Amino acid sequence: MKPKNDTFLRALLKEPVPYTPIWIMRQAGRYLPEYNETRARAGSFLDLCKNPDFCTEVTLQPIARFGLDAAILFSDILTIPDAMGLGLYFAEGEGPKFERPLREEWEIRDLTAPDPETHLGYVLDAVRQIRKALANEVPLIGFSGSPFTLACYMVEGGGSDDFRTTKTMLYRRPDLFHRILQVNTRAVTDYLNAQIRAGAQAVQIFDTWGGMLSSPAYEEFSLAYLRQVVAGLIKEHEGVRVPSIVFTKGGGVWLEKIAAIGCDAVGLDWTCEIGEARKRVGHRVALQGNMDPMVLFAGPEVVREEAHRILKSYGQGSGHVFNLGHGISQFTPPESVAALVDAVHDLSRPFH
Repeated sequence: MKPKNDTFLRALLKEPVPYTPIWIMRQAGRYLPEYNETRARAGSFLDLCKNPDFCTEVTLQPIARFGLDAAILFSDILTIPDAMGLGLYFAEGEGPKFERPLREEWEIRDLTAPDPETHLGYVLDAVRQIRKALANEVPLIGFSGSPFTLACYMVEGGGSDDFRTTKTMLYRRPDLFHRILQVNTRAVTDYLNAQIRAGAQAVQIFDTWGGMLSSPAYEEFSLAYLRQVVAGLIKEHEGVRVPSIVFTKGGGVWLEKIAAIGCDAVGLDWTCEIGEARKRVGHRVALQGNMDPMVLFAGPEVVREEAHRILKSYGQGSGHVFNLGHGISQFTPPESVAALVDAVHDLSRPFH
């Protein structure tokens, strides 16, 4: 059954819409006081992620506050490697860490994709619960990290400024790195399809670190595996099309190549002019993005002006989902988000 407000889904499929829909990457997060209250009750970020009741609560918070056109499952991209037994934990002020990063050849050879129902059932329970709580008002987005981005964390053992350990393995032992990517590709595909079967109505693949690669390395170690994931996704569930979005931060230089892998939409960061991007991809895909998240610190008037500039740059017609060019900052004033949502809903109508 299609949601009552299916503007987001129709825009992804380039069907006519009355206005440009908007959702925000990381829209349920620390910039919201209600999220912080729920997180405090949960005890820790990981406890929050693994409790379907809390996940449902925080997923719905920005929908209730801002009137966004889509909800996105509250979870973390590192649930897959955690299910593989790498021992995910979050160090205060340092971000995600793994107790057992992939360094030894035997560990990589023994790596297997987890069964989503068995090892990630708490995520699927959250998807089902969120869909029920949304009461068919707006669609629910499922998501996963890309095979390459997950591999970066799995090899490095956490975040990094340069991912030196990851790139050393990539260049020195590409056979081992490809082995990780092959397992991750199976895991990501299975995970996203399980989310779709549980109720996700669109899916996004976050290739957060793909943009740090050279062009040949991006094609070999990221894009090739993104193509495999997209090809393996469920395209229609219960008679309704399930669109897919691919977002590579820093991937504007490869826009045409990303648009050719079979996804329905390409997410843009703020370094790519959306009007030029539209000319480059033609009618192949919808585009999502792409306001610089820092604009939200400049006040409602500037937010409204920048929103209008981006809408005008994209131009007339469907195929645009408004979003930020990356996740929202935890320090963002909530009133700026309200101003952005109102501006997009108001100012986009003349373009449709």
